[in-house]
Order: sequence, then C-alpha cells, then structure tokens
Amino acid sequence: MNFRQRAFGLVQALAVVLSLAVPLVVASSADARIGGGISSGSRGSRTFSAPPSTSTAPSAARPFNRTYTNPGSSGFGTPGGGFFNRPGSGLFGGLAAGFLGAGLLGMLFGGGLFGGIGGFSSIIGLLLQIALIVFLVRLAMSWWQRRQEMGTAYAGGPAPLGAQASFRSPAGFGLGSGSAPLQILPADYEAFERLLGETQAAWSNEDVGRLRTLATPEMASYFSRDLEQNRARNVVNKVSGTRLLQGDLAEAWREGDTDYASVAMRYSLIDTTLDRTTGRMVEGSQQPEEVTEVWTFLRPRGGNWILSAIQQTS
Repeated sequence: MNFRQRAFGLVQALAVVLSLAVPLVVASSADARIGGGISSGSRGSRTFSAPPSTSTAPSAARPFNRTYTNPGSSGFGTPGGGFFNRPGSGLFGGLAAGFLGAGLLGMLFGGGLFGGIGGFSSIIGLLLQIALIVFLVRLAMSWWQRRQEMGTAYAGGPAPLGAQASFRSPAGFGLGSGSAPLQILPADYEAFERLLGETQAAWSNEDVGRLRTLATPEMASYFSRDLEQNRARNVVNKVSGTRLLQGDLAEAWREGDTDYASVAMRYSLIDTTLDRTTGRMVEGSQQPEEVTEVWTFLRPRGGNWILSAIQQTS
C-alpha cells in the first residue's frame, strides 16, 4: 500500500468517527448557561427512567447526554472517556465499537468498510456508507435506550410522588399533598430555589470551588470542563437576574441513606457570553429568556441538598 492510499484511508476513518460523534454531543451555542443546554448528571437508580411530567414541564425530560451511571447500576458509575460511554450504551457499546473498529481497520488497509463494493474510490460511496453507519448506530441506541427504560419501569421500588401540586403561587413551587415515599417540605422547596440561584451565580463567577459545594462531584466535573472550554475559546458566560417563575415536584424517593428529589423549574435569566479580552458580547442577549428544566437534588442522611442532575425538556 502506498502513502497516498494510507492517507486517504485515514481521512475516511476520521470522517466516520466525526459523523458519529458530533450528533451525540453537540449543544446549541445559544445555550451557554450552566449545563450547556444538555442533560447531565445522575438520578441514582432512576437515571435511565424519565421523571414524571408536571404542570410546569408537561413535556418529557430528555435522556442524559452525560452521566457516570452505568445502565443497571444503582448509583454513580466510574467516570470514563470511552467513545460509546453514553447512557444506554451497555452491550450495544461493545458491539458498535467492534463493528466500527473492524470497519476502520478495513479502510486503513485498503479493504473498504464492507470489503467489496468497489472500495472507497468514490466520495459518493464513502458518504453512503457513513450515512448507513450513522443510521444503524442511532437505530440500535434508540432500541437499547427504550429497553433500559422499560426494564427500569418494571424494576419496582418506591412509588413516585408524581405531579401532585395542590397549591401553586405565581412565582414559586407547588406544595405537594397526600402521602409519599419521601415527604418534601416547604423548607426543601426553599433550598431548591436557593440552589438554582447560587449555582447560576457560581457558574457566572467561574467559581469552581463554590460549585463543588453546591453539586455532586460528577456535576462539578462537568461544570469545570465546560468552563475550561470557555477559557479555551477566550469567552466567559455571564448569567444574571435568575428568577424562579414556577416549580413542581416530579418525584421524590429514598435510596439507602440518600434522598432524591426531581423538580421541574421554569425560570428566567439573562444569558450572555462575552469576549474575555474586549468584553464584547458574542452570544446571547440582554433580554431575559425563560428556561424550563428538570433539576434533581440529592441529600445524604443528615446533610444538605446538592445538585445531582439537570435535564432539558422536549
């Protein structure tokens, strides 16, 4: 194999990898606020089951784009940087990695991904095969995600609170009524609202130390990574005027010595991204925008609530 063939094979391999990676992790540049407008974190044993919808967030919460929890586990997984270390990857992750690896090796050594249909001498052939790979990967991941969610739904455990607000003020949380596996009191709602403002402020100030006291180590690691990416772009995200407009308890439960509460929150904020050198606004707006997300908080026995996850709503 000559040098030109090897170089062309490398370009093809990179094209396949990028075509698979980009759709999985890209977030809108307009969503520069804390969390980056994607779903991140863990909800204990319920990480791969969607929280119930509420009046505040009637649309389903999106599955996690970033999580340390492995499918089938009851808590945090081991942080990993594998390409297929995604929610719901499981068995499919190994199969897809093997399939992709075999295909890339075939291209590098001149055999083509499917080893026969005219090779990759044509750019049309390359694009068709990339499209097929992307389609198969997405189809398999969608199937596996549904399988995991169904398994979790039938796994038993405490019944969820559900959306049971009997009273809601115009600017605050609905107070739940009736019995529940874990009772959430007005003081807890106040803590959730306070954490909403404090985490946004710490993010805006790029105060990683403060974020580590307000969130789980997993969430703090995501925030730290996102801030590093901002610094690499020579920008800083400034969030101000955070104000809770409405909130509902989606569900609350206990696992061992840890309490969990998933809360739908609709809030307003001013979200701008500035050039670090000039202070010029490069993204966002000075006008308040409204955001609806599902935040999950956890509390060790005898401890304080901290942020465990942020999920976007559809």
